[in-house]
Amino acid sequence: MVQNKLLQASIDKYKAEISEALAILEVYFQKPVAIGEHPDLLTEIDKYIEKLEAATGKLETLQRYFDEHADVDANKKLLKG
Repeated sequence: MVQNKLLQASIDKYKAEISEALAILEVYFQKPVAIGEHPDLLTEIDKYIEKLEAATGKLETLQRYFDEHADVDANKKLLKG
C-alpha cells in the first residue's frame, strides 16, 4: 500500500489514463460503426496509442523508482549517475 498521497494520486491518474485509452481503442477496434462519421480514424487511433504508451511508461517509471516495495536506495543511485 502506498502511503504518500501524491504518489498514490499520480499512480491513480496514470491508471485512469490507461483505462480510458484502452476503452476507446477497444471501441475503435471492435465497433467502428459506433464511431459514426470520423474523417480520420487512423489519426484518432494513433492518438490513443500514444496516450496509452505515455501513461504506461509513466506508471512503470513511478513504480520502478518510488514503489515502497522496490529497492529505493538502488534506484536513487541510478538517478544520481
